[in-house]
Amino acid sequence: MHLIDSIIYGNSTLSWLIALGIAIGCTAVLGIARVTLLKVLKPTTTGRAFTRNVIQHTRYTFFAIISIAIATTYLTLSARSQHVFAVIATLITLLQVAWWGHGLTTFWVHRVIKRRLKEDIGSVTVVRTIGTMILVALWIVILIAIIATLGVNVTGLVAGLGIGGIAIALAVQNIVGDLFASISIMADKPFVVGDFIQIGTMLGTVEQIGLKSTRLSSLSGEQLIFGNGDLLKSRIQNYKRMVNRRIVFTIGAEYGTPAERVEAIPEMIKSAITAQSPVRFDRAHFKEYGDSALTYEAVYYVLSPDYNTYMDIQQAINFIIYRDFEKAGIGMAFPTRTVMLRLTPDDSAAIAAIAEAHARNPDERVGPIIGP
Repeated sequence: MHLIDSIIYGNSTLSWLIALGIAIGCTAVLGIARVTLLKVLKPTTTGRAFTRNVIQHTRYTFFAIISIAIATTYLTLSARSQHVFAVIATLITLLQVAWWGHGLTTFWVHRVIKRRLKEDIGSVTVVRTIGTMILVALWIVILIAIIATLGVNVTGLVAGLGIGGIAIALAVQNIVGDLFASISIMADKPFVVGDFIQIGTMLGTVEQIGLKSTRLSSLSGEQLIFGNGDLLKSRIQNYKRMVNRRIVFTIGAEYGTPAERVEAIPEMIKSAITAQSPVRFDRAHFKEYGDSALTYEAVYYVLSPDYNTYMDIQQAINFIIYRDFEKAGIGMAFPTRTVMLRLTPDDSAAIAAIAEAHARNPDERVGPIIGP
């Protein structure tokens, strides 16, 4: 008997050599096709880039297992050998599927981040987070499938993972809450990096939106750090998205101002406001008789969200009103108290007490009323 006709594990040596040649040949053809396609396919479009990514993440091991599967059609294998080969082929296929999923997820994350860096830099973190979560879920599923392929009963394992997952979730619920809050912030975008916001009594510019916390740079220089979960429970004022600024301010004139000047003050205030730009005048009224002043209220809009622009305009208005009041002989009111006493001409002790009180507090106007 020739060596080539000898039987090895139920097949002749010639059959084994033919099967080996088929396996090597198929692997070589698939490998050459892979290299050729990568050279030909340029990532000029999304479809080409997608196809190229799939080819790049196709392993030669997977080519080999396909080639061996084709080659075994020329062989007669025992049931045990077929089972072992089927298990090995399934494991390699599962790993290849995982690698494809890993590559495609990474491809999607990079493409989205590249686009978002130009449009919305604040959403980059959430895209990376979602990508990481997809990869973790993918590998968990593949791992369970591999264990099941090896003949392990995964029912108890899945149940254990569920119970363990609940225990872990309870232990790290604050962290998980902040994580999902960060995803909510980046998806809903109540603010983005660079916005000037107010949370309660604290104000600052958003520096970073992380997975657990958001960091602000306050006006006084220090860094403010908020947990994302707590942040979403707070009322947030976003000044960066302010289209215009509504300004309400009051001013007081002294009691005793002549009636014609009292009536002229609203027009003075209006003239001072309309002289500024960019503003839109709303109203100016004699509002009320205050405790120590005739109170006027004015409302106008600054057609710019910039705070410095508002302060420059308000300062200019104050300067004009002050000069107009000065020219018209109208006194600016300030908190005063007048004590009215009825004295007799001979009450020198009371007069001395009044002088002493005035010396202690010159802002109090003490005016005696002389009479019977």
